[in-house]
Amino acid sequence: MAETKGVLLPAYVLADESGSMAPHEAELSNGLVSLCEGLRAEPMVAAKLRLAVLGFSDDVEVRMAVADMRHETSLPKIEIRGLTNYKAVFDDLLDRIPSDVQWLRGEGYKVHRPVVFFLSDGQPTDGGAWRKPHGRLTDRAQTPTAPNIVACGIGDAQAATMVEVATRPEFAFVAKPGTDIGQAVAEFFHALTASLVASGHALGSGSPQLVVNRPDQFSMAIDEVG
Repeated sequence: MAETKGVLLPAYVLADESGSMAPHEAELSNGLVSLCEGLRAEPMVAAKLRLAVLGFSDDVEVRMAVADMRHETSLPKIEIRGLTNYKAVFDDLLDRIPSDVQWLRGEGYKVHRPVVFFLSDGQPTDGGAWRKPHGRLTDRAQTPTAPNIVACGIGDAQAATMVEVATRPEFAFVAKPGTDIGQAVAEFFHALTASLVASGHALGSGSPQLVVNRPDQFSMAIDEVG
């Protein structure tokens, strides 16, 4: 039976796979598994979401292409490697997001503005080169499918950088000083799952909205910058 077409929210998880994340690879993998299982446990919500998992270091690797978690049986696999190249992320998303949205529309869906959840434990190794593609990606005049970006920094990632990456100040978070990085990774995925479930429920209501939960042990990055 043909599935009734509805409204979708594409969500992209950008996971830092650079070498400094090596001690926390297990938490990163476990967090992705818990995210996927959390969405599978909410089929009514999963029906309204399409999830992609991308790992980034020197480049971007697709760990799971845009997927319907009600039917996706494989789990994303993390591979620790390389440096922390932010430019690679935004160059990739500039091509990927418009293409994915066009494909989903071609399948007969209406598509809400995509959301990107960006997790990094370090400062960009490409200097300021990332700002140009980031600017194009987030400029709705240049990129009509420009995503909302939620940026979470752990480890050496600086609050000011997360504020720059996020599309709104209230979408930028950093782990509180002294927070265990492995625990911070787990909290990021817990909050991400809750945000997507709440956003999925909101899509089915009369007032669809993006819900972003602050992870435990994180503070709003803007608070740290002032």
